[in-house]
This record gives sequence, structure tokens and C-alpha cells, in this order.
Amino acid sequence: QVQLVESGGGLVQAGGSLRLSCAASGRTFSNYSMGWFRQAPGKEREFVAGISWGYGTYVADSVKGRFTASRDNAKNTVYLQMNSLTPEDTAVYYCAARRSSFGLREATGYDYWGQGTQVTVSS
Repeated sequence: QVQLVESGGGLVQAGGSLRLSCAASGRTFSNYSMGWFRQAPGKEREFVAGISWGYGTYVADSVKGRFTASRDNAKNTVYLQMNSLTPEDTAVYYCAARRSSFGLREATGYDYWGQGTQVTVSS
């Protein structure tokens, strides 16, 4: 089992920045690839960014150039740095973990999920 706890969400003005954290406990964190997803009201959950156990990074086109995923295996933590936020980024953000480094953009392949953290961007 892997337990994931997100933090760092909140209310920010458009153009601002936030850094989300996801602390993992349980199995060996360094063996897992990690993903960030978000879900806005009335919309499906969508991939935002991911980082493999080999430190390969991936981002959705909608956030490219603004969001970056990183990880610190010594702290069992993955981060999502979000810059130049817009109201369209408002959503609940989730981190997730999977053993495979393939298909990071697909939510169905993840084994463990956090409870989510709310990000609200005001205009």
C-alpha cells in the first residue's frame, strides 16, 4: 500500500503561482511513477503532469510552459509547480502513483490516489 497526501492548494489570483506537494508513505517511493491530475466541477478528471521513477517528465498541452512536476525521493515527495495560473486551472488536484512508467497520462493505470487539494484561481 502507498498512502498519498496532497497539500499546498488554496486561493490565488490569476497570474500567481502555487506549489503543490504530495507526500507518500508505505512502499518504496522511488519505485513508483507519479502523476498529477485535476478535476473541475462538471468535468472529467484530466492528466496535468507526471514524473516517472526514472525522472522523465510529462505535461499536458494545456499547462505546458507553466506547470512542472518534480520529485525528491529522499523526502518521499512529488511536487507540482504551477505558474501563470488562470481561472481555468481551478480544480481539485490529485496525485497518484503507479509502478509502470508507461501510460502516465492515463488515469486508469494508477494504483494509488490521494484525497485531493483544492486550487481556486480568481480573475
